[in-house]
Amino acid sequence: MKTVKVLIASMVILLFASCGDEKSNNVASFKFENATKSYKLGETINFSVEENGGSKIDSLKYNFQSNSKAVKGKQASISLNNMLLGKHNLTITYFMEGVSNTYSSEITILNNAAPQVYSFEILNEYPHNTADYTQGLEFNKNKLYESAGKYGESRLLQKELETGAVLKEHKLSKTFFAEGLTIVADKIHQLTWKGDMGFTYNLEDFKTIGTFAYKQSKQGWGLCYDGNKTIYKSDGTTRIWKLNSETLEEEGFIQIATNKSLKSRFNELEWVDGKIYANTWQKDSIAIINPENGAIEAIINLNGIRKEVNVNKQDNDKVLNGIAYNKKNNKLYITGKYWSKLFEIKVIK
Repeated sequence: MKTVKVLIASMVILLFASCGDEKSNNVASFKFENATKSYKLGETINFSVEENGGSKIDSLKYNFQSNSKAVKGKQASISLNNMLLGKHNLTITYFMEGVSNTYSSEITILNNAAPQVYSFEILNEYPHNTADYTQGLEFNKNKLYESAGKYGESRLLQKELETGAVLKEHKLSKTFFAEGLTIVADKIHQLTWKGDMGFTYNLEDFKTIGTFAYKQSKQGWGLCYDGNKTIYKSDGTTRIWKLNSETLEEEGFIQIATNKSLKSRFNELEWVDGKIYANTWQKDSIAIINPENGAIEAIINLNGIRKEVNVNKQDNDKVLNGIAYNKKNNKLYITGKYWSKLFEIKVIK
């Protein structure tokens, strides 16, 4: 009978962990000053635990992100500085005369500033093959590489920027839908959409030299490399995953958010001067993301770009999807799925 009571009490704790600002079990009540449990960077989480009769609470201990602290008494505060954005579990353990119980609640952290909005100017236009369903675009040592998708059409390409001519090509099996790519040293890593795996190629001859699994991430969408130790991988959710650049193992993630909500459906990724540039699927814009915490710091509004390639906004296949930054000349290029042009653009702040 004692075991049954413990199980019931535990179920009650789990039940109220996702509800309002004040919930209780037969031992204690938990109260949050903010009923929605949604906060912004720089704010403070204030909470308290009250006894429901019986023994008195001596102290608390909480764990939140990388923060762990023991507090005397029944109240505690957590300052939300230098925190990761997104949804994270706050675990509170309270102690009363040798007895402890643990409570868990989901906390949402948003950015504390709205994204800046930038415009753009087209500086140059280059031909792009309308047969290529662009999924990834990247420069490496002044050479342009592209990943083209669709089942039966998926390829890895090296192209000449000025003419759009294919200099090198590798065709994928019809069972794979190619997605984003990135280059690390002498290797190209290319995602597949729902194949639960990506491919690694030799940069020089495009020969397949390995594969890598996705593990916890849902799908393969976009890739970019920070030039140091981390590859960033989007999977269509609010998460952008951090991969070890040597082993390609998933080592965590950031969640992407503005000052109002979490955001998702980030497709092609590009690393530009310490930030992640990411286009949102079916949107004519590029988000500039802080890789340290997931904040969208700015939006490049590309409204009107589809008119330059005679694409209707209702055509969901022919959307913006291709961002390439050439570090050799500090130039930014964009294109889209089945677009006839590739553009060099200037971002206007």
